[in-house]
Amino acid sequence: MMVSFEHPEMFGLIIPVLIGGAYMLRKARQKGLIVSRMIVLTLLIIALASPYTLSPRVTVDDSPNLVLIADETDSMGLFDRQASTKLYEHLAANTPTTLVTLSGDKTALGDAIMQYATGDNQILMVTDGNSNSGADLEEALKFAQDIGTTVYYVQPDLISNDISAQITGDKTVIVNNENQFNIVISQAGTGEISYRYELYIDDQLARSANVVQVEKQKTIPLHQIKFSKLGKHTMRLVVIPSGDDTDDINNEFYKAVYAIPKPKITAIGLESGSPLAYSLRNLYDVSAASDLSGIDGKKAIVVDNVHANSFSQSDVAKLKQFLNDGHGIVVVGGDRSYNFGNYLDSPIEEILPVASRPTDWTGGRNVVVLLDISFSTAAHGTQGDILGNAINILENENLRDAYMGVIAFGTEGYDVSNGLVYLGTTSNIELLRSKIETLTPSSTSQTSLNEGLLVAKGWLDNEAGELDIIIISDGGIEKSYDSSLDIAREITGDGVNLYYIHIRSSAPSQYDERQVAYAQRLMEEVDGTYFSLNRGERANIVFHELPQQTEENESAFGTFPLIELNTQHFITRDVEVEGEITGYNDVTPKAGADRIIITATGKPVITTWRYGLGRVAAVTTDNGERGGNRWGTALYSGNNSRLISSTVNWAIGNPREETGAVVEAADTWYGTPTDVVLTMYDTGTPILKLNGNNVDLSLTGNNVYEASVSSNSIGVHDLSGYPIAVNYALEYRDVGLNEELPVLIKAYGGSTYTEDEARASLLTEAREKSEKLVRDIVSYKMYFLIAALMIFLGEVIIRRLREIREMKKMQSEMQA
Repeated sequence: MMVSFEHPEMFGLIIPVLIGGAYMLRKARQKGLIVSRMIVLTLLIIALASPYTLSPRVTVDDSPNLVLIADETDSMGLFDRQASTKLYEHLAANTPTTLVTLSGDKTALGDAIMQYATGDNQILMVTDGNSNSGADLEEALKFAQDIGTTVYYVQPDLISNDISAQITGDKTVIVNNENQFNIVISQAGTGEISYRYELYIDDQLARSANVVQVEKQKTIPLHQIKFSKLGKHTMRLVVIPSGDDTDDINNEFYKAVYAIPKPKITAIGLESGSPLAYSLRNLYDVSAASDLSGIDGKKAIVVDNVHANSFSQSDVAKLKQFLNDGHGIVVVGGDRSYNFGNYLDSPIEEILPVASRPTDWTGGRNVVVLLDISFSTAAHGTQGDILGNAINILENENLRDAYMGVIAFGTEGYDVSNGLVYLGTTSNIELLRSKIETLTPSSTSQTSLNEGLLVAKGWLDNEAGELDIIIISDGGIEKSYDSSLDIAREITGDGVNLYYIHIRSSAPSQYDERQVAYAQRLMEEVDGTYFSLNRGERANIVFHELPQQTEENESAFGTFPLIELNTQHFITRDVEVEGEITGYNDVTPKAGADRIIITATGKPVITTWRYGLGRVAAVTTDNGERGGNRWGTALYSGNNSRLISSTVNWAIGNPREETGAVVEAADTWYGTPTDVVLTMYDTGTPILKLNGNNVDLSLTGNNVYEASVSSNSIGVHDLSGYPIAVNYALEYRDVGLNEELPVLIKAYGGSTYTEDEARASLLTEAREKSEKLVRDIVSYKMYFLIAALMIFLGEVIIRRLREIREMKKMQSEMQA
């Protein structure tokens, strides 16, 4: 129990008391009296400082205040519209309930939650869960949780099906180059549907097919789409369902495409006839060169297997300026580059995302962290240390080649990280950190370690390599001990290493010691590792040493399978990497670099980073045909061939010519404005017209103008020669129930119900969730006042008794 003080500044008064008391002790005869008064004054000062402690207690509200958000927007026409009314009538008869109705062609669930969450109420939403306007739904759920409002999700019954259509892909394309677009068809239901689609390009039928779909969402790739003329083009998709389809407004979709000239690039050292040369010349306006004399006006530079001696200090200075101007560089490997070309510590290596020294192979580890978020962690004040230890593990440099997953457990175990996440990229680490930091304990959940272990077991059942599970808890596993032990035995029997980090409360008690015994015993039973930590301490886990991959081991195989490491990067978008290479340059990524493609042994193949305003990609295998070695042939063939084009496109960044007036604007939805950016590279008056009407522009930068435009009609519109597609309202895009929302609701402390389950159980849970941990202030001021008074009175009484005794003695002496 920690004592705090409301006015700690009062302790400053003790100093003059001590100084005055010390002075008087030297002068006075009655030193006991001085000491007594010093003690009394000290106790009075402590009382003035107002000492107090916080005493936790749980409050329960049998009639919780509920807010029912009824989604009656246009997309809810697929569901039972009486669900909200029936549930409201049921709840209002038993507890105070407020009904809030959302209507129209936009669904702003986040705004509604933020508006009606007050901290002393609970919210339930009857909705399809597809929020398409206003505040971000996850941010709203976090806000509600932070202030103490629980949000529930009630899924209405689907009574009819609907189909929505989209086309995805780049808006800006290069003339005469092959492009990939995707048709995305979504259905509200989950059964089998059939339809015919027709794709028109510039009003000419280009593709059509009859499709049977069983998925809720199906992606149909459209390969080898070419545009042979510069300027604007239109893609129009028409879907003709053969069954139940409620709305036909979302069966037609427009996509605007703008074709530009091939970007100009310089290729230094490019080997004629190689797969790399074929790809570049097919896609770009390539100027082959042996030096940097012709790089002005180019969008990117591709360096093919060039020795470090070919780049002087002044050449590297030119490359740095090229990057700072916002352009890109791609450096391709081979037998004269990187570790074979004296790149290590050379000037050219300064701009590269890799250093030309061998990579230590440290991959092959999968770590699952189980975090206790039960009610006891809040009551004992250990939640901050549980999350702090998790972040400490996340930042362990020895795990940079590992995969980590995070599971939170209370009464149940649930996925926090969306499975195992690779820790070799900063973005993944930051994503995990943010998810860990937002975890909060549930006010009613128990410490069911077995539930968390079950989820972790499912994750690791099909994984290979080093497998670790780290439990971080305050140790309250007594009730779930037997079932936890059974699962832990299965897990360790499969070769998984088990660690238990036990965070002890700041005031050890008999309860705390009992939990220590259970946690220690669990680890002893399964040969795990146990850490007992006090508040503020961090565990130092030394993971089992992994076998190092050696060059001898690799060469025994002769091939190196390719692995797509960063699936979210622009380069790997829509590319399913496959096959293997037969050789590579052995390099090590620098801090801040992003590994995109690696070998199965962890060796980098494509690595990127930003340098100034520019971009640099290191392709550390060859051009596919260098001197007959052909290390990287698989990188230039089949589906993988798009990796090189996407790598060069990523390095180019903006492929548009930097001349004249350049317009950029995304396609949009009916009722949703889109932002327009006009860049004036030449002198002149900035003028834009949308369908012949002037657009108001605002100067926002150096020769950069912006505007926001919208149209009240669906189709492709002309913006001074640049096309903008306006499609059906967003409300009709996401049909059916949002399958991701239940995970979000659970992550932020709520539950998901069907209509029948809500009527049967929601109110019961709402009453349970109304239990809140309240910390009452217990003041100790009176105890110090009483102590001071008792000491003072005691000293007065003793002194008075002494005086009476002396008077009696004097009287007896006088009578004698």
